[in-house]
Amino acid sequence: MIRIGISGWRYKPWRGVFYPPDLAQARELEFAARAVRTIEINGSFYSLQRPESYQSWYDATPQDFVFAHKGNRYITHIRRLREPEKPLANVFASGVLLLREKLGPFLWQFPPNFTFDEALFEQFFSLLPQDSEQASELARRHEPRMNGRAATETDARRKLLHAVEIRNDSFADPAFIRLLRKYKVALVVADTAGKWPDHEDVTASFMYLRLHGEQELYASGYTPESLDRWAARIRAWAGGDQPPDAKLIVDSAPPKRASRDIYCYFDNDVKVHAPFDAHNLELRVLG
Repeated sequence: MIRIGISGWRYKPWRGVFYPPDLAQARELEFAARAVRTIEINGSFYSLQRPESYQSWYDATPQDFVFAHKGNRYITHIRRLREPEKPLANVFASGVLLLREKLGPFLWQFPPNFTFDEALFEQFFSLLPQDSEQASELARRHEPRMNGRAATETDARRKLLHAVEIRNDSFADPAFIRLLRKYKVALVVADTAGKWPDHEDVTASFMYLRLHGEQELYASGYTPESLDRWAARIRAWAGGDQPPDAKLIVDSAPPKRASRDIYCYFDNDVKVHAPFDAHNLELRVLG
């Protein structure tokens, strides 16, 4: 399965360019979800969302659509993984399980000044639920402040995926890759116009890509040649292999697989490149 999409969907500059001028703001997700096959939920990074929001997003999207869910910055940027269990329980109680079969990977992004701490990350990874039933059990341990605005039940047992985006050179450590592989967490392949590390080690059964801009972070688009290059890399990863020039932290080969799922998101949204780059990359990969 290869899904190529966008990071977020509510951006004022997109109106009248990607979105039709007369489209109601409340229908932007409905429109975007028919142009791409997956979208990252970014509002969840800034604050806990509510069950009614997740239900409305589920209802607005096609049956085969998938959301990625960005983890809350209170865990990654403010608490910096210290005592994460209750904040994690709050995230899973906030309504995310209402996405049901449309719930894809969880993205956990860390700030540039966050350095690798093996014990801290091992504790965090050990708490991440591996399926929706574990997530439901964790959600029921939420803080009292969530009472009256929590949705903790799951309708079925489904596998959950997790990916980590790092922005500090201290993570170029074989111990980090061993941890990711132990807990089956994907290392995000991040294209950040050279600003932050761009390692490409395969650590899970899927790959998670975030393309933030070829020349200018969050703003510049991708040339046809660059999209060709990313298409070739995606085909290699999807085929169970890796690109011959992959930028690796460790030389050891990833676990052999016949195929891998791919989730790729364009985050170069400032100048309305993201939805068009996503479309053009999908044409190259899927035809």
